[in-house]
Amino acid sequence: MAGEALIVQNKGGGHGELGYQLAKTLQNQEQITSVTILQDDACDGTKEPFKSYSADLPGVKVVKASLSDEDMTADDVNSLLGGDTFEYVWDNASKGPVGSGKAICDAAKSWNPKLFAYVSSAGMYQPTDDTVFPMAETTPIKESAGQAQFEAYAAEIGLPLVTFRPQYIYGPKANKYSYIDWYFDRICRGEPLPIPGDGTQIVSLTNSEDVAFMLASPLNNETAAVEQRYFNCGTDIQLSYDDVAKLCAQVAGVEDYTIVHYDAAKLGKGTFPFRPANFYVAPDKIKEYLTYGSAAEHTVRGDLSEFYFENYKARGSLDKDVDFSKDKEILDAL
Repeated sequence: MAGEALIVQNKGGGHGELGYQLAKTLQNQEQITSVTILQDDACDGTKEPFKSYSADLPGVKVVKASLSDEDMTADDVNSLLGGDTFEYVWDNASKGPVGSGKAICDAAKSWNPKLFAYVSSAGMYQPTDDTVFPMAETTPIKESAGQAQFEAYAAEIGLPLVTFRPQYIYGPKANKYSYIDWYFDRICRGEPLPIPGDGTQIVSLTNSEDVAFMLASPLNNETAAVEQRYFNCGTDIQLSYDDVAKLCAQVAGVEDYTIVHYDAAKLGKGTFPFRPANFYVAPDKIKEYLTYGSAAEHTVRGDLSEFYFENYKARGSLDKDVDFSKDKEILDAL
């Protein structure tokens, strides 16, 4: 092995673009000599970022695999990869230590890698009444979650495990747009924005390019990464729910927009993309141990104009039909 990197990439969703962004980042790291993506073949190759692999990732080898195969074994993984072995592994697909998840762990164990990085989720956190925000890595987690069981298995078999917990992600080549689209959909159509609570709740929105840089940051200090093991993966710049609305309105050139606050405990959160209560993480640990520097090269404030003009409008989202029926149910109940 001489710096070969493997990225195991899911079929899409909230983490759908991370394999693409990570591959771009790793190609610029001196420790990495080659990058392979083991891509779930259930992805839609006509959509981003998957349709841009060949054009934007020259030199990256892409291997398609049925990662939903419950009978997959380590031998199957090794066969798919043509017998190649890897010094660095990033798993952005496995949801538990079964099927392909277990097979990838077992195959990686046979390669004796220097690093096995797992992309979990801050959604694993289960804050209590005593939790202090932003949430640190010591916040209680859902122990029964598949991600927690995957981490336990990887550690049990002796992999050099480093776990990352991203939160809300946006950015270029995204596979999921709803976090910001929700605001533009209403502001641009003159519809009210039903935001649960009083709108001061804090959200942490992180650009996918920054997330990829954080995922690659163990290369700065591999020993510390493995020793510390768990890292929040998000920006340290927070906005309130109402702040996001204000910024979106400014970018769209809309001065007159309406926010309606309501009690989500009574009426539910409807289609609102975030939790009704505070739920955001502290990236202090990754900044301290992995010499990441700032946890936010990008900011929502700085990125929104590009998102609106080159993403939201470019996708034809201004012309699409949007279902506001859930909003109406909430508004009619007030």
